[in-house]
Amino acid sequence: MSGLNKGVGKVEVTLKWDPSPIGAQPHDLDIVAGVYRAEDPHGSPAYLVHFGSRSPDGTITLSRDSRTGQGFGYDEAMVLELDRLAPEYARVVVGVAIQQGDGRLTFGEVAHTGVRVREGYTELVAHGFEDVADATAATVVEFTREGAEGWGYRSIRRGFDADPQAFATVMGARPA
Repeated sequence: MSGLNKGVGKVEVTLKWDPSPIGAQPHDLDIVAGVYRAEDPHGSPAYLVHFGSRSPDGTITLSRDSRTGQGFGYDEAMVLELDRLAPEYARVVVGVAIQQGDGRLTFGEVAHTGVRVREGYTELVAHGFEDVADATAATVVEFTREGAEGWGYRSIRRGFDADPQAFATVMGARPA
């Protein structure tokens, strides 16, 4: 979906990928959410939620974290309770970053990557990372507060050549 859609409240972002070949270092992909203030929706994030963290108010949590991609289907999951976010926050950007262990690893080098965004049983966004195959990190979806109408969303696939730490600082910036 490329348009802006309105009225989402509680969503789940899930991520899948195949494990690395036997004998190779495990591939570790991570969901990252950046939360932005209304007065600066494209500036530095007010806070980040990623592996080992949650939002200060408990509205965004990483409920499953995989370091290898082993499992059936979607191995990593983040829940965002957008309808509970304080009014001072107007934008949330969710992306995926690949941990860079031994050398540079891109989405094109990780088999069967996929991301899905659902509200309840309704699938809002689902895609792979083929269009950002040369990237080491990518944005997935953007949620924006739309006043009384609630939160809208749109799929945003934008690739970055950045490690997870650098990605977290640029993922919400306006495209050049």
